[in-house]
Amino acid sequence: MVMGLKRRRADRAAQAKPPIVKAVVRKGAGVGGRVLDHAFAFAFRGLVYAQIWEDPAIDMEALAIRPDSRMVAIASGGCNVLSYLVADPAAITAVDLNTAHVALGKLKIASARHLPDYAHFRRFFAEADRPSNLAAYHAYVAPYLDEPTRRYWEGRDLTLRRRIGGFRKGIYKRGLLGGFIGMAHLLARLYRIDLKQILSAPTREAQRAVFEAQLAPLFDKKFVRWLTDQPAALFGLGIPPAQFDALAGDQPMAQVLRRRLEKLACDFAVEDNYFAWQAFSRGYGRDADAPLPPYLQKDNWDKVRARVDRVDVRHANLTEWLAEQADASLDRYVLLDAQDWMSDAQLNALWAQITRTARPGARVLFRTAAEPSLLPGRVEDTVLARWTYHTEASADYTRRDRSSIYGGVHLYELQA
Repeated sequence: MVMGLKRRRADRAAQAKPPIVKAVVRKGAGVGGRVLDHAFAFAFRGLVYAQIWEDPAIDMEALAIRPDSRMVAIASGGCNVLSYLVADPAAITAVDLNTAHVALGKLKIASARHLPDYAHFRRFFAEADRPSNLAAYHAYVAPYLDEPTRRYWEGRDLTLRRRIGGFRKGIYKRGLLGGFIGMAHLLARLYRIDLKQILSAPTREAQRAVFEAQLAPLFDKKFVRWLTDQPAALFGLGIPPAQFDALAGDQPMAQVLRRRLEKLACDFAVEDNYFAWQAFSRGYGRDADAPLPPYLQKDNWDKVRARVDRVDVRHANLTEWLAEQADASLDRYVLLDAQDWMSDAQLNALWAQITRTARPGARVLFRTAAEPSLLPGRVEDTVLARWTYHTEASADYTRRDRSSIYGGVHLYELQA
């Protein structure tokens, strides 16, 4: 009887844990590892990504979205989910464990529905530091938000600032990633380096010259090398402790980050890469021809507005949501880098549900901190054998992903 009571208490305690804790905290880790996991889970409860850091142009090419495609994606900042509407899928369900990301996705959907025109929409999300954005929110958007979403945006964060105020003072400077980029700019200034210089370079050759002269030496600084070797220092990139080791491998983290930043700074023209603008200026460019995510581009406005009702944003665990869906009911899956966090048991549970719910020819796209796919040797062979890994295409997508953060972009297709 006593053992039964203890077991029930333990079950209730486990059920009471926030979903992000269940997803991130490693049961097999040591005490220090679990402490770091809990710290990351706490930080991840708030806004992490005001802008998602996966290239939607690569996503749409790899997924080959069709008018009958029924998609499920991890929501994150919502940029890519809305951008997929340009490819005209039948439906998209966006799920996320982070309530801030759910609130941001629902805000974007309501804004696309109810703001008067493209100029208001662009100003709200591309120029997210205009006082007029607050007036637009209260006049056109707030009345149409569900109560939890409105309560989130009109509530206060840990610094007692109203969250909706981020669209008047720079939403892309907020959240874990915004804070991380801000600290990187501050650190660079301490070494008399202006990260914005890269954005005024007229050619890719000039971009490389700025990188080699200004940015690369920063990673040789003793303090920077020490700082980047601390797992907690990279929480702002959304990298949990479990993913830190995969990203670093057997190399100093400073060198890994240097190569990723080099790709971002040098491999793509800055006039075509809005990820570079976010990293080096903490926002989007203001010129009419400044690069923007597909959902914010003027040519796509009518498509996004007309199709936004096809998006359903849910606060849910992806595996649990899939378990509620019918067999062979979905055909496009976007997992971001969530699998880097998962144990073998979690991976197998996820892929069992993906395989059950997938139509013939379904596609799964995900990213990893390290270069190789993490599925072989971890997901059951009987499950993985049903999927074809597009090796050459995945390597090409990795090379062309403008966000430059990840080691690998991976595409799997269910055999017909």
